[in-house]
Amino acid sequence: MSKLLRGVVAGYGAKKFGGGCFSTVIIFIILWYILGHFRVFR
Repeated sequence: MSKLLRGVVAGYGAKKFGGGCFSTVIIFIILWYILGHFRVFR
């Protein structure tokens, strides 16, 4: 469940801040890593 919630939050942030296709993917990966590294949704 935490991975699903982390994915939803990272996806929302990537959609909000990403301009194009490539930048959206990069922002998603960065947010996924940050949320997992700091254990936000554990």
